[in-house]
Amino acid sequence: MSERMYKADQIKIMASQKLRSLGKQIVSDLERGKFPYLELPARTTANIVYDEKLRQYVLGEKRVERTTKNIRHLRPFAQLLWIAAFAKKLLHDGKTSTLRDTYYVAIGEGIDFEDQNESDEMIMQLESILDFPREDFNIFPEERASIYGDLIIEYTVPGFRGKRVDLSIHPDGFAIGPALTTAEFVKCGAEQVFVIEKGAVFSRFVEEGADKKYKAILIHTAGQSPRNCRKLIRRLHDELNLPVYVFTDADPWGVHIASVLIHGSALSAHIKEINVPDAIWAGVWPSDIRKYKLPSMKLSEQDIKRIQDLEADPRYQTDPWKREIKEFWNIKRKAELEAFSRYGLDFIVKEFLPERLTELQKQ
Repeated sequence: MSERMYKADQIKIMASQKLRSLGKQIVSDLERGKFPYLELPARTTANIVYDEKLRQYVLGEKRVERTTKNIRHLRPFAQLLWIAAFAKKLLHDGKTSTLRDTYYVAIGEGIDFEDQNESDEMIMQLESILDFPREDFNIFPEERASIYGDLIIEYTVPGFRGKRVDLSIHPDGFAIGPALTTAEFVKCGAEQVFVIEKGAVFSRFVEEGADKKYKAILIHTAGQSPRNCRKLIRRLHDELNLPVYVFTDADPWGVHIASVLIHGSALSAHIKEINVPDAIWAGVWPSDIRKYKLPSMKLSEQDIKRIQDLEADPRYQTDPWKREIKEFWNIKRKAELEAFSRYGLDFIVKEFLPERLTELQKQ
């Protein structure tokens, strides 16, 4: 058994022990005639602080209490306990579930979730209590991110251990699920990682051979990076020492996608080391709209509200974030990665990419 597999097994054991301790705490309160209660970290933007050692934003010291003394807390308290019991069963049985699947199992057992968002929220609350990500108690999201490039991996999950895959043999890329995220890196010919928000641009990079021209591993996030995707990018950087460049739309949502990958997210601030502090936001920047005369659109009211939110967020108080947010107010426009296609389908790979990489490497 490899060291990675051994550590993964130990993490599962520790997660199971924490779930058991949580259950014992509730039972103990009931046996002593006390109203069971739980303390949870406040998962809000106002309660995130920068951890210099981890180099990411983490949850601060503010806490919230959920107690069965309060009738309004009874329903979410019961929902949370069901999620904990389900997670314990998954680990005990060696089974896995998805966020969607968990929601439907809960409905089937009569648990009163209004929708999957409510179920997902309870799973995140359990994470914050246990200080373990949901993946460690075998609950995974539906995967949508993908990877392509000069990298051979070896699976470590039961049933596939020892099997190797060349990630450059599938032009659509391989889905970044838990099996790929935990695989061993056997051989890598790449020298950097390009993280791309949009599927059309990811396909363009593959078609134009960006992986070979720039010796790059290409990763498609399909919007905000799923956690498995962020974990894999972190591993590529830490274990293979590959620099990471992030390409997003020049709109407030694209800015946030890049920042979450680099700084960490407020919602997942209770999860450590799934950000990539050394990653570089490579564009498209709002200032590129003027620089490259890109087709653009007016900012919507929703965009304007989002920009105001970013300005108040501690993660956006330094450059390039502060500079580029200011540019939104100057031009009052937004643009997408695909806007470079006005100059030809290969412009983004043949012209923009080398110019931007040269510019960033000089900084």
